Amino acid sequence: MSTDDTTETETRTRGPVARLRASPLVSELLSNRLALTGLTIIFGIVVLAVVARTTLSYDALTASRLGTTIPDRAPPGWVGPAPADQYLFGTDASARDIFRRSAYGAWLAMKFGTVAVGVSTVAGVTLGVLAAYYGDVADNVVMRTMDVLLAFPSLLLALAIVAVFGTGLWKATIALIMVYTPRFARVVRGAALTVLEDEYIEATQALGASDPRVLVRHVLPNTLAPITVQSTLNFGLAIIDLAALSFLGFGASGAAPSWGLMLSQGVDNGLLTGKWWMSFFPGLLLALTVLGFNLLGDGMRDALDPRMRDAVD
Repeated sequence: MSTDDTTETETRTRGPVARLRASPLVSELLSNRLALTGLTIIFGIVVLAVVARTTLSYDALTASRLGTTIPDRAPPGWVGPAPADQYLFGTDASARDIFRRSAYGAWLAMKFGTVAVGVSTVAGVTLGVLAAYYGDVADNVVMRTMDVLLAFPSLLLALAIVAVFGTGLWKATIALIMVYTPRFARVVRGAALTVLEDEYIEATQALGASDPRVLVRHVLPNTLAPITVQSTLNFGLAIIDLAALSFLGFGASGAAPSWGLMLSQGVDNGLLTGKWWMSFFPGLLLALTVLGFNLLGDGMRDALDPRMRDAVD
């Protein structure tokens, strides 16, 4: 038995965890301190979001508690001797616990960020691959449309779309999907054109493979690297853009525990009067989340692109 056959047999007999650790991508990410730091931050935010979603009531987080024994705009720390009176991040202008609202805001950020990035990834990848494969009219129509959308600043385009569809987190998410789709389409088109130049694609077509089979089995798998990196980086952008839209009044509304809306309310009701904690803690969680995705995205880019690894080395 040859050495390659022995290595292949050993790989197959390993457990799933061992095979995962042996993956070049995973080993490269684990050796990248910045990527590992980003992954740790994201894991912590996800745990916080899941715990908040399963243990906290949305109605209780949005209801005003003015008129109770709880003071409004209380500073971080203990407000009273009872365990229920302990507010790690203080309270807001409606006497609501900022820590619990910020934790639930992590759930909203991850939920709507996942929808925005997931749908835009599928739409952009589909358009990019089809434009590259069929070319000519399809390529011109798709990419010129994407160029028009890319000509506008992302936040300005999102604001224009929200102004048409109306406000709300779901409508803001739809706007971000329309903003991010052209980015994926352009990146994937470039990667797909490179793959389509390889001789094995012509050989596959000569053997009678259908267009869907060529696209799904050969073109799409070879474009996963830029798709993965773009998705990771866009996740951080989606979270901060959703927060920006909510801050400007085009996303979350009312008393929703959204980070962007909490920042806006903190500026209006606290920051100008010295109550810094009302906007500081939601902003801190927002910054940490975006930082985590940026660090992970840079690490994945280094791991998936050999040229980047050579440049770092």
